[in-house]
Amino acid sequence: MLEKTTRMNYLYDFYHSLLTPKQQSYMSLYYLDDYSLGEIAEEYSVSRQAVYDNIKRTETMLEEYEEKLLLFQKFQDRNKLIHALKELSAMENLSRSAIIHAVSELEKLD
Repeated sequence: MLEKTTRMNYLYDFYHSLLTPKQQSYMSLYYLDDYSLGEIAEEYSVSRQAVYDNIKRTETMLEEYEEKLLLFQKFQDRNKLIHALKELSAMENLSRSAIIHAVSELEKLD
């Protein structure tokens, strides 16, 4: 569950501007502020089921955006390469070709 929450938080960060204000609000309250479905329903004077349906549809939309745009995947790949570069820079026998390879992989992500 924590992994899904973390993923949704990242996807929301990357794609929230593509959502309607209502979707943004529901997702923000549910994932960022840790509101329950009932609390959100009470806040907006709607049923708990309506909130649930909206959040599930929005989660699906966020996954579809990621499938097409890959912003989160590129972010993760970039972080892995940066971590690898940091490890390479700490090595005594620094390989120039390894650094050039890592930098070229970073360039491919943009």
